[in-house]
Formats: sequence, structure tokens, C-alpha cells
Amino acid sequence: TAREVAAELWSVYRLGVVRIPTNRPAQRTRIPDQIHVTADAKWQAVVRAIADAGQSGRSVLIGTRTVAASDHLSRLLTQQGLTHRVLNARQDGEEAAIIAEAGRPGCMTVATNMAGRGTDIRLEKGVADAGGLHVIATERHDARRIDRQLYGRCGRQGDRGTYQAILSLEDELIRAQAGPLLRWISRSVCALSRGTRAWAGGALFWWAQRRAERT
Repeated sequence: TAREVAAELWSVYRLGVVRIPTNRPAQRTRIPDQIHVTADAKWQAVVRAIADAGQSGRSVLIGTRTVAASDHLSRLLTQQGLTHRVLNARQDGEEAAIIAEAGRPGCMTVATNMAGRGTDIRLEKGVADAGGLHVIATERHDARRIDRQLYGRCGRQGDRGTYQAILSLEDELIRAQAGPLLRWISRSVCALSRGTRAWAGGALFWWAQRRAERT
């Protein structure tokens, strides 16, 4: 996860970065991003994606940027009758138990991205055959390496797994980094068709993230 800051490590410390291959060949598959105009539309899409993955017998890990976002998503899932576990700063004492169960068929775990990091989610029988752990990112972070750490929770040690980002143009990264030009671009993106909006929105998030990494 250091490769995004390789230039900075060289300029400050004169240290190069060498990419180390995984212990076993990775079977992690990326699903194209979804980019919605509003936060409400994004959360509705997140709930649908969680329900679909859970019904197929897969385990699902949903990463949120804040504790407040994890609580909000938990309320939406409860309203839809979807049984889930929440892993954030309020459950630190139960962290090991929650992670131990996160690989069960149909298990849905909502977590802030730091929670439970460093502990592999072991897949129970049948989950790998159904497609493995599915990771959903509900926001982009200021640093790409944090996003990659979340995605890396699936497809561990040669397991199957998929990951996807479901975002909105009202997300914190856009609001914090969008100057007048980016705000104008985001308004223009809203008027585009869904396919074109996904491409243009992806470029907008890329630019905002690069801007955040430089500050």
C-alpha cells in the first residue's frame, strides 16, 4: 500500500519502494464503481447491493468512513429487516468475536475502515464457492492506500472475493476538496446519463483524491 507515495518516500528519505507479490495468486475481482448524484440514492444502492450479496450466500463487509455513517447504514439495514453486525469504536471489546463470524454465509458486517484491520476474515464452507467475501466501500478516502487496505480484506491467501465502491457526488471528499471549478464540474456531471456520469464522476473523484494527497 506504499506504492502511491513512492515519489514522496524517495524525495524525503531517498528510499525506493519494491512491490512484494502475494503469498498466493490473488483472485480478487473489482466490480465497476457506482456513482450517484445524492447521498440518499447512494445509501439505497448500498442496501440493495448488501441484500443481493447476502442472499447469494456470500459474506459482506461494508466499509464506512465514520462511526456516524456506520450507524446510519445500520438503521437503514434494520428498516429493511436485514440482520447484520456493526464494528466501530463502540464495539472494540467484541471486535475479535465479530471478525470471527464475519465469514459466515450471508453474514453482513458494517465497519469503519480501521475497525478489525489486520485480522483475516476466514471464510466458512460454501462462501468461497458462492464468490467469497464481497467488500463495499461507501466513500473514498483522502489517501488511496486506505481504500486499498479496505479492498484487501477480500481475496486473502488466494480466496475468491470481489470489491466495489458505491459513491455519491455529495460525499465528504468531493465537498472538502472541490473548489469552484470542481463544484461546477460536479453540477455538470449530475446532468449526464448514468454511463457517462460513472466515467466523469470517476475522474472527478480521482482528481479530488489526488488533490487531498498533495495537501
